[in-house]
Amino acid sequence: MSMIRDLRAVVRPSLRKTNTLHNGYDATRDPSASSAVVDCAVYRDGRRIAEVEGTCRTPHEAMLRVRENGGFAWIGLHEPTEEEFAGIAREFGLHPLAVEDAVHAHQRPKLERYDDTLFTVFKTIHYVEHAELTATSEVVETGEVMCFTGRDFVITVRHGGHGSLRALRHRLQDDPELLAKGPSAVLHSIADHVVDGYIAVAGAVQDDIDEVEIEVFSTPDKGSPRGSDAGRIYQLKREVLEFKRAVSPLLRPMQLLSERPMRLIDPDIQKYFRDVADHLVRVQEEVIGFDELLNSILQANLAQATVAQNEDMRKITSWAAIVAVPTMICGVYGMNFKHMPELRWTYGYPMVMGFIGVVCFSIHRMLKRNGWL
Repeated sequence: MSMIRDLRAVVRPSLRKTNTLHNGYDATRDPSASSAVVDCAVYRDGRRIAEVEGTCRTPHEAMLRVRENGGFAWIGLHEPTEEEFAGIAREFGLHPLAVEDAVHAHQRPKLERYDDTLFTVFKTIHYVEHAELTATSEVVETGEVMCFTGRDFVITVRHGGHGSLRALRHRLQDDPELLAKGPSAVLHSIADHVVDGYIAVAGAVQDDIDEVEIEVFSTPDKGSPRGSDAGRIYQLKREVLEFKRAVSPLLRPMQLLSERPMRLIDPDIQKYFRDVADHLVRVQEEVIGFDELLNSILQANLAQATVAQNEDMRKITSWAAIVAVPTMICGVYGMNFKHMPELRWTYGYPMVMGFIGVVCFSIHRMLKRNGWL
């Protein structure tokens, strides 16, 4: 127990010592210098007070304003290092396990509660535009958004080159009534923004699957034999699997946020999480359908390749049967026997050649009629 108390003393210092908290975060840092902090603002009554009181230079200054005048702080970071995040973690009393996950990323979507803080992980999905789908095409690109939600703060940590929350922040600032609900409104907006991205990507992936399906069941060109689409189908299936890993684990956290009462979630906002969960269920069903459809397309493609190989083998066998006739006859007459039928007859040679021609023509016609040639 003493070890736990010591850990809490380091991670969650008393508010009475706020004059020393900025030692872990340089409050005198030049705001124009390179930093993981991409935005830092205080919101009160649904409005960004920085527009009136000046821009917050650091998260420490933002929390000082919140503690003095109320409201909540929203700190946005992009791929912070351990050193950059250490001071912020001490300032807001974040749990070290959640901090480690936020810094190193590569987490599954999840929802965890640490004392008075909710830690939520979202996987963002970005559709990669491509002129033509190939066996090496990247269809979806993933990123991550971690969200620390407290009573008077929201900290968002973004990983990846896409999934910016700047437009979302501006859209929320245009809706003061919603933003006045506090940090839970921001958490809902982020969840809704991520799931809306899933819906858009699902539509684009559906177009790629439709394109592959049409090409598989269409008449192949002379330069592209049956079965040549297997590489593209398999690559698309791998991308859908990556999509599925982002969507499926998020369903349980959204259901918890929409069904289980939580102190940090405003009851009015909790109703909106139900809508996000419904959209997520729809996307999950679509992604599962994509996986099953691609399995069927891949099996059909492989079956077509097998049929094409069988057709080739039948043609080879048919011609081998035709060639076997003159080979056998010529082999017999090539033997050096003195007494052979029609060996010295004037019309013996034309008769043998005519017989070979008639037999070969008959075999060819029969195989053609049976669909072997």
